Amino acid sequence: MTATQLARTAVCAVEAIPLEGGVAALVDGQAVAVFRTYDGSVHAIGNVDPFSGASVLSRGIVGSRGDVPVVSSPMYKQAFDLRTGRCLDDDSASVPAYDVTVVDGVVHVGGAT
Repeated sequence: MTATQLARTAVCAVEAIPLEGGVAALVDGQAVAVFRTYDGSVHAIGNVDPFSGASVLSRGIVGSRGDVPVVSSPMYKQAFDLRTGRCLDDDSASVPAYDVTVVDGVVHVGGAT
């Protein structure tokens, strides 16, 4: 199984994730950051900042660049696309992006994107 092919796992209630905030979860042994944007959309990417190696992206600043939902790392402030995991500030870096569904108010993470 690759990092983006996780078994579907219930993480938390969607209401437990603050708007424009994130939470960290361990899903199949992978550190995952789950975010809820201003419009209520839920996204999940890897939690490990590829520039510092620290598991901190869930504590980053959630916002947007144009129409792209992003999180800016609390370490060095690089922005990551919440839909794809791609770093918008350095084309050589990215984090895994995970499939997210909300079922009966519960966020489920897993599957490939």
